[in-house]
Amino acid sequence: MKKVVIVGGGWSGTAAALAARKAGCEVHLLERADMLLGTGLVGGIMRNNGRFTATEEMIAMGGGELFKICDANSRHKNIEFPGHKNVNLYDVSTIEPAVKNALLAAGINIYLKTRVKDIDLAGGRIGKVFADVFPGNETIELTGDAFVDVSGTAGPQGNCMKYGNGCAMCIYRCPTFGPRLSIAARAGIKEIIGEKPDGTFGAMSGSCKLHKDSLSPAVREELNRTGVCVIPVPPALRKSMDSLGQKACQQYALKEFAENIVLLDTGHAKLMTAYYPLAILRQIPGCANARYEDPYAGDIGNSMRYFGMLPRDNALKVEGLANVFCGGEKAGLLVGHTEAIVTGTVAGHNAARFALGHKPVELPASIACGDAIAHVRERMQTKEGITKKYTFSGANYFQRMQAEGLYTTDIAAIKARVEAAGLTGLFATPISGNEEVWA
Repeated sequence: MKKVVIVGGGWSGTAAALAARKAGCEVHLLERADMLLGTGLVGGIMRNNGRFTATEEMIAMGGGELFKICDANSRHKNIEFPGHKNVNLYDVSTIEPAVKNALLAAGINIYLKTRVKDIDLAGGRIGKVFADVFPGNETIELTGDAFVDVSGTAGPQGNCMKYGNGCAMCIYRCPTFGPRLSIAARAGIKEIIGEKPDGTFGAMSGSCKLHKDSLSPAVREELNRTGVCVIPVPPALRKSMDSLGQKACQQYALKEFAENIVLLDTGHAKLMTAYYPLAILRQIPGCANARYEDPYAGDIGNSMRYFGMLPRDNALKVEGLANVFCGGEKAGLLVGHTEAIVTGTVAGHNAARFALGHKPVELPASIACGDAIAHVRERMQTKEGITKKYTFSGANYFQRMQAEGLYTTDIAAIKARVEAAGLTGLFATPISGNEEVWA
């Protein structure tokens, strides 16, 4: 059986693993930390705005397992908060075991606390990766016919120190498990660095998490009952609109997020701002005893991201390497869990296609998932485009979805669109020529 090796176990890596396995390959997934999902461990927002469309497209194409797991583990469904509708909030305390169990049931080989440190490269192809197993007294090597680089773009500590407000001790846990390593970069591919509108590098993660029990009983009750709590911020304590521009999640750069504290219930209380100084936060009603859960130093900042994207084509093959594909933030300035699952699924499926001797597929622009992949690649070639962030859920790309007639919450219409493109069940269909397939 042909082998696909995936480096990185976030939403994109887990999606790639499922897609490659369903296509008919043996799959090995390496993750440097002790749990899967990366920022998905503190995320939670699904199906908001155009993400609803993208989710249903993926389900129609047979790549919907992770979305269904998120739906099944949602604390709140079909809610609204400023600028966002049709929102599901998954429970960050239950999501990782559910995803891990699904991967194991599919027959995927998972290596946790296993950090790739080197590669074997010949003729523009990676043939093998070498990885240290925490705490570093064992090294393993894995050969592969195709590889997927979904190692993310955040860290190491130096980037947060230089371009942010210091190491905020976030979910990435670089000091414990080491910094990310991109196998494509190790192979000599130059990584692309995103910029903020002012020309400085990177972008700050878009939200923090508060310990829910540190908030007032009234706030906790509203969060538990409705999933959302919007608290007006006294004018003297408000953030400027300019400060919202430093966030990776530009869909929240709305005045409502400057004038209010917006909290979402994902198990934690998800604070929809990159950070708030604790001395100021505790002056806001309901937050007198507030405590940060992620990052622990969330009163000074958050993790810095978009320092290591890769040049790729619309099939998500890395340019300059024959057998390496990429997804998630490695694939460009796409922000969010939904976006990571979409690109990871395409990358994993195409890695399997390559390994099995088939031509990779490109999703057409007639569906939102295909249009987003192509549009972001095109925009990243421009000086202005490299300063933007793109997401199905808001800001400039959601506007494009609406203008192009790609946004809809009509599931029947979405299924028809996918069928018209000849893509129904694409990611659920084993690729021909395999002796063994997972069904």
